[in-house]
Amino acid sequence: MTNTIKNIALLLLLTAGQITYGQINKEKALEKGNQAIKLEDDGEYEKAIKLFEEAQKLDPDKIDYPYEIAYSYMQLKEYKKAINIGEKLTKHKDVEDMNYELLGNAYDYLGKEDKAIEIYEEGLKKFPNSGRLYLEMGVMQMIKKDYNKALAYYEKGIEVAPQFSSNYYWAAKIYCSSTEEVWGMIYGELFINIERNTKRTVEISKLLYDTYKSEIKFTSDTSFSVSFSKNASISIDDLKDSSMFLLPFGIGIYEPTLMMSTINEKSIDINSLDRIRKNFVETYFKNGNDKKYPNILFDYQNKILKAGNLEAYNHWILMKGDEDDFTKWQSDNKDKWDNFVKWFTDNKIQIDDTHKFYREQY
Repeated sequence: MTNTIKNIALLLLLTAGQITYGQINKEKALEKGNQAIKLEDDGEYEKAIKLFEEAQKLDPDKIDYPYEIAYSYMQLKEYKKAINIGEKLTKHKDVEDMNYELLGNAYDYLGKEDKAIEIYEEGLKKFPNSGRLYLEMGVMQMIKKDYNKALAYYEKGIEVAPQFSSNYYWAAKIYCSSTEEVWGMIYGELFINIERNTKRTVEISKLLYDTYKSEIKFTSDTSFSVSFSKNASISIDDLKDSSMFLLPFGIGIYEPTLMMSTINEKSIDINSLDRIRKNFVETYFKNGNDKKYPNILFDYQNKILKAGNLEAYNHWILMKGDEDDFTKWQSDNKDKWDNFVKWFTDNKIQIDDTHKFYREQY
């Protein structure tokens, strides 16, 4: 064997040894990291930090470990330490939007709101489709009580990251506290479908029910009012081309359809709202509004209707508005509920970059 061949063989042997040694270290690091995450979940942040630091020594290129260390420092309210790590992570080759979010949060908790916004904006330049960074920008405007600016950020987040639930949550809450509840009703129901069975889901379920209850009012035995929008602005440019003209959705489509759907009712409760919502879907599609005003939520409701599960779905969506009535309905309709749960588990709403809804579509 020539010296050259011997050298190559030795180099390959050493390289293989390094790869094996490196892989073993990564596996050890991952094991320590998993243990540390459990400690984080239990609130043992100081112990978690020590394990994450050990993991980082074994696998220094992996961004996850220093990120988790910074996160644990955040929970310990040691924001300067979190910032020290976070600033370095923004220059890491594997940096993600959550690194900018954590760093901005740390500055915010230190009372440096302007610096936090600067960090979020820097992150958005690198990750323009980051729902979480638009969320944080919205939160900063909420602190200033500039709800219109906050909504602009939340709705931009909904547009670019339609599967990220938190922007729907805040948009729904703001709109349901305004004169334009129509958008809160849509965003809120989309939120519940994306983020099922959380504390926030409970909150939004009750919000939707209460908004229906407060905005559909029976003024006498023969009259009622529906008020989910007051915005009647029409663009002059739209009027120039009648083929492109669209009525303002809230007062032109949503409210009239809801009024037609409520005609035979005398009061608002979870059962009457089920009938109203069923009528709404049927009328919306019968009148061809799905063509002029396509909406993934109404499409999904129509799909549920055709599957024979809309009654159960409507009770699920609004269940936290009147839990006693829901429980009674569920007890009286066990088969309907069981069929719905089985169907619903396998037929989630499709929300992605090509199937989404945000207000500016109308």
